[in-house]
Amino acid sequence: MRYVALVVVLAGVSAYSAFGQTTDPPGDKGQNLQDCVDGFSSCNYSLLTPAQQKQVTDLHYDNNLWACLTGYGECDHSSLKSSDAMEVSVLERRRNLLACETTIGVCDKGLLTAAEAANVAEMEKKQNQLNCETGSSSCDYSLLSPAETSRVHTLAQEHNLLACQSNDASCDKSLLNTSERAYVVSLEQQTNLLACKSGNGYCDESMLSPAQVKQVTEAQRQRKALAGLPDYDAFEPSVLGKQTKPE
Repeated sequence: MRYVALVVVLAGVSAYSAFGQTTDPPGDKGQNLQDCVDGFSSCNYSLLTPAQQKQVTDLHYDNNLWACLTGYGECDHSSLKSSDAMEVSVLERRRNLLACETTIGVCDKGLLTAAEAANVAEMEKKQNQLNCETGSSSCDYSLLSPAETSRVHTLAQEHNLLACQSNDASCDKSLLNTSERAYVVSLEQQTNLLACKSGNGYCDESMLSPAQVKQVTEAQRQRKALAGLPDYDAFEPSVLGKQTKPE
């Protein structure tokens, strides 16, 4: 690879030097030479000297070989020498295997050996199982075994319970059993009571029991006394502090 890279660089420098030392023919020939160097379709090789034709051909070959070896740009396989074509083929298979194993880039499974294809299939199966276990949208349940499907469903229920217990927006109460739902409701009532008593967060008065209303009213009076505000008999959450319902 180092040898090829060196050849490319030296070829480019040599071509550039030769072009720089050649006295440009006047008019169209000078522009034609530049078009040929740039690879434009307007290039007319018949207007080039034999030396210029060889330099341009070598330069284009090196540019194409670089594209083939690096994978950047279009590669014209048909113009490669047999030795270069073999090296390019090896590198392309390696790049393809990397794409298949990492899922980065375009994977052509038709280029894989039987052993490579089996290894990639196993990696894809494990990745899919992990996606399913973590709740990723890219999970394909059809690729799971019955045992794996059962484990994934168990994990999904566990994740949902944790979401409900932590007041996460992804909580789906319909998936909770009776005892889990009762526990989550109890947590919500406790959190709501604290919000009403402290004046922080959103206070839902409809969730308060008569006994809790008394607690909130007493907390309100105490806070007003500390703040030096006038007292009222009615329960007025808005006086306790700014309370806004979360979006």
